[in-house]
Amino acid sequence: MTVAASVSSPDVQSQTDSGIYITIHGHFYQPPRENPYLNAIERQESAAPFHDWNARIHHECYRPNAFSRIERHDGKIVKIVNNYEYMSFNMGPTLLSWMEFHDRDTYQAIIDADKRSAERLHGHGNAIAQVYNHIIMPLANWRDKLTQIRWGKEDFKSRFGREPEGMWLAETAVDYETLEALVLEGIKFIVLAPSQAQRCRPMPTDENPNPAWQEVGGAQIDPNRAYRCHLRRHNASSSNVSELGQFHLPANTDAYIDIFFYDGPISRDMGFGDLLGSSHNFSKRLSQAVRSDRRPHQIVSVATDGETFGHHKHFTEKTLSYAFVEEFPRRGWHVTNYAHYLSLFPPTWETELKSVTAWSCAHGVDRWQGGCTCGGEGSGYQQLWRRPLRDSLNWLRDRLAAVYVDIGRKYFNDPWEARDRYIDVLKYSLRDDLTESSLVLEKFFEQQSGNKVSTSAQRVDALRLLEMQRHALLMFTSCGWFFEELSRPETVQILRYAARAIELAADVAGVLLEEEFIQRMSGAPSNLAEFKDGKGVYRKQVVTNRITLAQVAAQYALSSTLGNYARSQQIYCYQIQQQDYQLQRIGSMSLAIGQIQLVSGITQESVNYIFAVLHLGGDDFHCCIQPFTGRREYEEIKATLFKVLKQANTAAVILAMASNFSGEQFNLHHLFAEERHRILQMLADETLTRLDQLYEQVYRDNYGILISFRRDDLPVPPELQVAADIVLNNRLSEELKALETGASLPNVGLDAVAIEAINLGCKFTHVENAKMIENYILKQIQELGQLPDLDEKSLFSYLNQIEQALIISDRLNLTLNLNLAQEAFLNYLFKRIAPQCVLARQILDLESVAKQPIHIEVNLCEGISNLELHQLIDTAGKLGIATEAWLHA
Repeated sequence: MTVAASVSSPDVQSQTDSGIYITIHGHFYQPPRENPYLNAIERQESAAPFHDWNARIHHECYRPNAFSRIERHDGKIVKIVNNYEYMSFNMGPTLLSWMEFHDRDTYQAIIDADKRSAERLHGHGNAIAQVYNHIIMPLANWRDKLTQIRWGKEDFKSRFGREPEGMWLAETAVDYETLEALVLEGIKFIVLAPSQAQRCRPMPTDENPNPAWQEVGGAQIDPNRAYRCHLRRHNASSSNVSELGQFHLPANTDAYIDIFFYDGPISRDMGFGDLLGSSHNFSKRLSQAVRSDRRPHQIVSVATDGETFGHHKHFTEKTLSYAFVEEFPRRGWHVTNYAHYLSLFPPTWETELKSVTAWSCAHGVDRWQGGCTCGGEGSGYQQLWRRPLRDSLNWLRDRLAAVYVDIGRKYFNDPWEARDRYIDVLKYSLRDDLTESSLVLEKFFEQQSGNKVSTSAQRVDALRLLEMQRHALLMFTSCGWFFEELSRPETVQILRYAARAIELAADVAGVLLEEEFIQRMSGAPSNLAEFKDGKGVYRKQVVTNRITLAQVAAQYALSSTLGNYARSQQIYCYQIQQQDYQLQRIGSMSLAIGQIQLVSGITQESVNYIFAVLHLGGDDFHCCIQPFTGRREYEEIKATLFKVLKQANTAAVILAMASNFSGEQFNLHHLFAEERHRILQMLADETLTRLDQLYEQVYRDNYGILISFRRDDLPVPPELQVAADIVLNNRLSEELKALETGASLPNVGLDAVAIEAINLGCKFTHVENAKMIENYILKQIQELGQLPDLDEKSLFSYLNQIEQALIISDRLNLTLNLNLAQEAFLNYLFKRIAPQCVLARQILDLESVAKQPIHIEVNLCEGISNLELHQLIDTAGKLGIATEAWLHA
């Protein structure tokens, strides 16, 4: 056996200590995109073919960075690297909440990476916290600053199992009051842009008690060291430094926070240039940042949006991986994080900051409050809407705060402490973990309310108040101001949060704020004539997307006629319990009548509804909903409507429904978009099934003609070719489904479909067909890994199934995504096989030196025959895994 030179381990220490520490920081973040009523992200067409932008960016960036491939020249995998184990990173709570639910493997890989980095770096993990939902901290009031930090900390602790040492500020926006809040909450360091420093100097010593300040306001600060920022009053006579004042700390405080300034030019070229196209060039550029002034140690630190690595710049996560495990160790550099560097080398310099700054606005934080054109360059759009939007939301925040305190005193010992501790509840309720959430709620109310909340109605109102405050925080998410136009989705999203907060204030306190808020928003001019101003945006894009509890009930009612829901059903964050249900059909008409209880998993609000839904076929639904008032009335309505149904008169049934129900009426188009689309797809499937039967008949009747056209090399009439394509795609799907129920390969039916497709020039286009083969391969690997003992027969059987699946996919010309299979098989080889192959590794090393095969007669692996070993190597190769990826590991 002969293998290529292996990639060196990132843990191998250099022969000499260079004193150079490298930190690559990724700011991974997605804004909250959830529908404020459903606690779920709805389909975003602009992210196609993915469901939404979280899913798309996750596919391109977050997952690839957890399982990044280093490949040989022939494309075979040499190593899979978890980049999060080597890079400093923050990952916003709103993103991690989504990822935890949608891709648990990647989520866990990120958590594990932090643990492994902490083991490697003496207890200092790579992850740092982030202010909760990415608000611009200098523009927040003191209470909101504290809650953002406290929620960010608690979310971090619940995921990473430790206290955060550092915290990422949204857009690195900072002022001195924000620094005080961070210090009070125990945050040790932050990361800023070099342009945010005003001046610096060596820290005073006995030998030099008053070193001179160096002005660095033009981004000249040396980023290769850590700095200390003292939160004390300084001499306001200096015209270059703004007056700090003391916000919440005593005047004689010795409090401080440490600050790292990333290398601006390199970070900028990472995000906006082509620096990440090559690990070698990237490392070379970093080496140019090393100071040659004989200092014993220094940090080269760069920071950019984490989405740069794979999303903004495709496949650049591989650049990072190779740099971490090959380029950096070869140069003798220490891959570290900020907390670890601080523990080794506390700051010997101090700095003072400009008064209010951010990394993405040259005008302080005017990008998020009006007054500059940052973000609108080249669009031709005015940015005059930003200030009225900020002012309107600030007004709303203050009105909501008054409502919260006034009503909150009835339910909480300290309303603001209750808001800060509400994160303990959100950690479960936002995951739709109803059982755990209920237990946490009990503890929360016991601690925050004592005996003030004793009834379910009081609990609902208390939770409404807290949800009102949560949405009041979400409505300040920075993305709402970041781009060039008021009607963009990011701004509409924060207005939806504002609308939900307004609604909750009305529900719990009877305070009506919407009309005044809309009038204030009319002062925010839109660049688009169809909206005119913020009032138009709110009316057309926010109000029209509200969802009521009756709509959720209607969703259940309509879907029930298609046989789609059980007695107990969760629809987004709502739990629905069927109390009674009856469905009758006459001809093409279906009439369902039922009683349900609907409970919000977030506010615990509970409503009982009765419904009647008439389905006339296709998308023609008529649904009536009203609150349940008593069993007698419900039974009378049910008897009346089923009696009318027997007349088989559509108009009579509709009139009877209208006269017996005093509540709301719905049809399919009143439902929220994604559920409407799902029902439409279900209805279309019925039609497609009938069409498939027709195509099957056309195919059978004209098979001879199709073969004749192909035999004489004539173009097949497209109508006949379409029939052949559809029929064979369907047959392939049916044969592959057999693999999911226990069938094995080779499969005579699959072979027949493949031969027929080749003869007729058919192409297989169903994405789910490739997915079924991928799942089958993964299943074989997982079952192989679960075997307690390895025997030759079982091993060969599983490996044969994997290879047969690859063969049939090749014959069918299906493109497989083998990422999951590669990761699972490599993990199996590394954990179960490699530890038994000490001699095999030694022989491979000798072969590498001798540059020729070495033949010996003994087994190369303990407990594994050479035949088994070669079969494992062969199968790994067919999956795209090089031998050195695991045998040298």
